[in-house]
Amino acid sequence: MAQYSAPRRSGLGPGFWPVTIALTVVNLIVTYVIIVFPFDSFVKVMGEPGGDVDLLFRFMSVIGNAIFVYVAGYLVYFSIVWRRRAGESSDTIGIQIHDNHTLEFWWTAIPAIIVVILAIFSIKIWVDLQRSEGGGVTMEAIGHQYNYEFRYANLKQSVYNDMHLPVNTPITVDVTAADVIHSFWLPEMRLKGDMVPGLIQTLRFTPKTVGKYRIICTEFCGTNHANMAANLYVDSRPDFDKWIAGQAKAQAGSAQPVAFDKGDAAAGASLFTQKCASCHNANGTWNQKIVGPGLGHIMSDSAHPNLVTGEKPNAKDIAYILEHGYDGPDKSMSGAPGPTLGIMPNREANGLTNKMIADLSTYLVAHSSK
Repeated sequence: MAQYSAPRRSGLGPGFWPVTIALTVVNLIVTYVIIVFPFDSFVKVMGEPGGDVDLLFRFMSVIGNAIFVYVAGYLVYFSIVWRRRAGESSDTIGIQIHDNHTLEFWWTAIPAIIVVILAIFSIKIWVDLQRSEGGGVTMEAIGHQYNYEFRYANLKQSVYNDMHLPVNTPITVDVTAADVIHSFWLPEMRLKGDMVPGLIQTLRFTPKTVGKYRIICTEFCGTNHANMAANLYVDSRPDFDKWIAGQAKAQAGSAQPVAFDKGDAAAGASLFTQKCASCHNANGTWNQKIVGPGLGHIMSDSAHPNLVTGEKPNAKDIAYILEHGYDGPDKSMSGAPGPTLGIMPNREANGLTNKMIADLSTYLVAHSSK
């Protein structure tokens, strides 16, 4: 029996070069838009190295656009030109490019050259960033579930969720995390670093524009990840010095003894919403958990007559947990200790002063006694 041989086709197809010219025109138009598009009008650059990162982004976008236009364009073109037509055998062979050494060389060489250029460009920006001037302000940023802690060399206590920096001053920030992996992203600086427990990563930058900017966690870190954000205030040097002096004075005052059962319940209610509501239900019973137990009936829950520490609920022992945190078995029930709970952060992690602890403990006692 004679073996059937499907007809072979030759050439790149009718209209290949006009299509190539059209794709090139589209690529040039989009490339021009990428080069001149004012990205800064949407997310402003507020310092160095933001401009270099934007330039790298434009370069990557130009290359990525060219790849997309030609690959997608030729995919559509060849799908139409070399489709199997009515009456043709299912094994009809299209254009053969196997062993075309010239073509194989260029489709290997061009991507390799692009990758090398991109690598050199990226490494140069990173090396310049790491070698940039430091020492103007050196501080630490620590990620917690679900807030940011900032430590300044000339403040005895940490500051939470509001980061202040002086304008036109080299900044060195050592970032890490206290619990799980977080991220420290400054969109207007085009700078981001992972905050990893046990690992310190150093970021250097220089803010150039006074204003209020964002700090955002871009690493999923738990149930309230979406709420983990902070503010970056870039101040003039006199305003920054004034802020530091004010923080030092406030921290000195917060160290004074406070009667934990004499706080302001209304202020405590507001603080609970800000500091505690992401993990605790203010109106639920002990078993109505978010992350930690519900605290709405902490003084009168018959199923859990004690605090997690095993102490009877009162302002003093509630304040103790707020101050020291808790990481251990649930001793709120009579008899053997209950299951291990999640970690309750201490006052430093939650950014609580003595006055705040007094207000919160007073609120919890008053609220759950109604």
